[in-house]
Amino acid sequence: MTSWILAGWRRSPVALALIATVPAGLLLAGFDNRIVAPIILVLNLIGARYSWRAARTSPSGLGPWRLIAAGRAASALCTAGLMLSWQSVAGITRLLMFGLLAAGVFASISRRFTGRAKTALVAELVAVLAAGFMSIWYFAIEPVLAHRTGTDPSVATIGWPLGDVLLLTAVAAIILGGAVSRFAAPVTLFAGSLALYLVVDLTWLFTQDPRLLSGLAVADLLMTLAPVLTVARAGLPFTARTSGPPAWATHLPLAAMLTGCLLMATVTIREGQLLPWGGLVCGLTVMTGGAAWRQLISVRQSHDQLTTDTLTGLCNRAGLDQALDRTAKRGDPAALLLIDLDGFKLVNDAYGHAAGDAFLTHVGRQLRAAVRGVDVCARIGGDEFAVLLADTGHVNDAIAAAQRILAVAAGHPARFDEDLVPVRASIGIATAPAGYDSKVLLRQADTAMYHSKRAGSHRYARYEPSMIDHRADDAALAEDLQHALDRDELHVLYQPQVDLISGRPIAAEALIRWQHPTRGPISPVRFIPVAERSGAINDIGLWVLEQALIQLAAVPGGEHLHMSVNLSPRQLREPAIVHDILAVLDRVGADPRRLVLEVTESALVDDTGGIAALRVLREHGIRIAIDDFGTGYSSLQYLTRLPVDILKIDRSFVAELDDTPEGSAVAGAIVRLSQVLHLATVAEGVETEPQAAELRALGCDIGQGYLYAKPLSPTDFAAFVSGTTIPDSPRPR
Repeated sequence: MTSWILAGWRRSPVALALIATVPAGLLLAGFDNRIVAPIILVLNLIGARYSWRAARTSPSGLGPWRLIAAGRAASALCTAGLMLSWQSVAGITRLLMFGLLAAGVFASISRRFTGRAKTALVAELVAVLAAGFMSIWYFAIEPVLAHRTGTDPSVATIGWPLGDVLLLTAVAAIILGGAVSRFAAPVTLFAGSLALYLVVDLTWLFTQDPRLLSGLAVADLLMTLAPVLTVARAGLPFTARTSGPPAWATHLPLAAMLTGCLLMATVTIREGQLLPWGGLVCGLTVMTGGAAWRQLISVRQSHDQLTTDTLTGLCNRAGLDQALDRTAKRGDPAALLLIDLDGFKLVNDAYGHAAGDAFLTHVGRQLRAAVRGVDVCARIGGDEFAVLLADTGHVNDAIAAAQRILAVAAGHPARFDEDLVPVRASIGIATAPAGYDSKVLLRQADTAMYHSKRAGSHRYARYEPSMIDHRADDAALAEDLQHALDRDELHVLYQPQVDLISGRPIAAEALIRWQHPTRGPISPVRFIPVAERSGAINDIGLWVLEQALIQLAAVPGGEHLHMSVNLSPRQLREPAIVHDILAVLDRVGADPRRLVLEVTESALVDDTGGIAALRVLREHGIRIAIDDFGTGYSSLQYLTRLPVDILKIDRSFVAELDDTPEGSAVAGAIVRLSQVLHLATVAEGVETEPQAAELRALGCDIGQGYLYAKPLSPTDFAAFVSGTTIPDSPRPR
């Protein structure tokens, strides 16, 4: 609004200077109508001129602004007529002013509606008009017509109160039409001026206090500022913000109906007409009250349909937007959690869409149970949810809420017949101080959620300004990855695993690599998460398995070796994973006992379906290893019940080995645990002979790392197994 006033000052300094002097003039004049009346006249003339100019600068508002300009001109004539004691001229022109101003408002608002929406608006305005007419009839018109006030009927005594009813309806049209979008908008000033004019005029009907003329001057001042600011706005960057009516405005027609019924009941009792009219009025009042009550319920149902997700009963995107706007308008800080379900497509594919809907409903119930009653929970997409925390913008509160949500989800899997399907999610957290932009907050939470999903399943991430949204690049990478197999861009390397006592190779881990035709080598750390999210990991994983088993069969003297192949969490959740792996073994003709499938801890926690699949595979002779043991979720309470044969000690624990009790604490604990449970151990990342010696002393069985060999091509791996020197093999450090 400040920019509009400055622009208006540059374009029309005289007009704004005159307007600026009005408050000072009113203060100096006190309630002297000899000064107030000329001020009103000048304001009406300026308002008429600028309303006409506003019509030229706003083509969409050409007709409405011209009607308003004519109304201001009629008001100026009315004021001049009163100053010159031309009562008939004043009476007619003031009545004309009421009609023209109301017509201008109706013409402007009606352009925003068509069809049933326009009919509904007209019906609501008729209810307001009728209630206003009933009040004016009883308090102003009927006493005059019945000669109970000592005043003869005239345009002023009858027409002016009817004009006030038109003003009331015009204000209601602006509110119900949703034209009042923000306080600084010119239309808001115009609506406020009409409302003030109406209040002053109605007060005049009962008090006849001449000091009320100053109130009309203030109303005219606001009414004049509206077109001046509209003209100032022309040519400046401006985006109109359209919105529906405020929430309370939807009850305005109902309030009008109840007001009319209450007035009828009051008048019946006051006029002593209870016997002939009492029963009829009471019946009509109850009937109208019932209709109003039913209409109120319909309004609430319509609002709920617009803001509620029909499947889960939570808010939908519109409901979340309203909650964000309410929080921002109250000046409260905000904390928003954006939640995306991991692997929801697999539920739909495995159990059908009806089960998918039941899964989403289950998630909605658990989400509601994990947060406070005052927090707003919403489903804003297919498998995307959001939580707006009430009365807090502190990141610690948001993190605590995210942890509760993940814990409740993990502890309450969904049941489909005999299957328990785990609920896993990625959560993005964003916080904002008072006065935040809801779109920015949503975008930040979305970016954080994306980073959480990139980091792995079932975790949260807090938004940081340094976060970069790589989704466009990931989408391009996922598209290329779909064709990487067909274009022979993927290949498999093999890193040997050796017996720490004898030093002979006894196994290898198959590791995939991608040589992109334009990007060059792409690290698995970069493309495996993309393959997980896109679903390409299923085909890629089975291809790696087949290549690894073929290579194992091709290695001379490799009949005593076994091959370790990674099985991703996404693959493990595939309903047909057991069938697919056994089909590869059968196609290649490999012995299942020579295959080790490596899974991460997080893939096993609360994943009953995945554990069942591993048990079936193990029954066929395939061994199971937990990769990077100790770095993910603690599986100690499940370890005795899990189908596991091997624990792999993560390279981070091997790097801590320094021949001290502190350095070997974690690695030693894992070795002792595996010995008690009769499991084998494989140490990853062995790079020095002292590390190997300490692992042997701890009782570790197998080592893997650059001390023995880097990941090798099939030819180099065959040479390594046969004992041939490999030129590029790294030396022990």
